[in-house]
Amino acid sequence: MGKIVALTYVSLDGVIESPVWTGPYFNADHAKYAHGQLFAADALLLGRATYEGMAAAWPRMEESEGEFAVRMNTLPKYVPSGTLRQEQATWNATVLTGDLATEVAALKERHTKDVLVYGSGDLALSLIELGLVDELKLWLHPVVVGKGKRLFPEGAPASNWKLAATHAFATGAVVLDYRPADAD
Repeated sequence: MGKIVALTYVSLDGVIESPVWTGPYFNADHAKYAHGQLFAADALLLGRATYEGMAAAWPRMEESEGEFAVRMNTLPKYVPSGTLRQEQATWNATVLTGDLATEVAALKERHTKDVLVYGSGDLALSLIELGLVDELKLWLHPVVVGKGKRLFPEGAPASNWKLAATHAFATGAVVLDYRPADAD
């Protein structure tokens, strides 16, 4: 059975929106860690906006990004959406239009490796609220953005997590790897 692994870039003040501020903190170690995450997966689960942005960029990146881009481009993608139609989907994507909990539970049954959720703040929050995230990896960057969308906005339902691992980068960024506290 696959796991839902949500990977989210976050600033010290909790902002996840438009993470262009991560650029100065990306180095070879960061790339190696990201490579390991992608190659441990056999599918991507993306919110519509994240999917559209990635689908516009990644198909043109194989020459510059090599095997990482090839893997990104060839993995199956799943996009829960009430506005995107299957005939509009590109980039090896399937649009999920049914009940989110049912669709994601089926994905976990279908795949034996990780199903990665990149960014996709609204989707990630919905999956967390439904108890469907098996691993939450917050890529914390040592920057205060000051304003922007947060993964857990005011009024988000309470949840408890336990720290499973950390990975520090020389740039000062760190991955905080959490699991649901009640997953034992």
